Amino acid sequence: MFAPGQEQISKEELKAGEIEASQNVRMAIAGAFMLYLSPFAVDFLRKLL
Repeated sequence: MFAPGQEQISKEELKAGEIEASQNVRMAIAGAFMLYLSPFAVDFLRKLL
């Protein structure tokens, strides 16, 4: 992991990694929110029909 001779990550690669991580966190939060709301949606649809 800390062996000498490893290449350093460029600023562009670091920025791209940060953007990807941010998008992953947002998608995880959105997925959790949708899973939280799904029982309410199913209950609503059952009452509607």
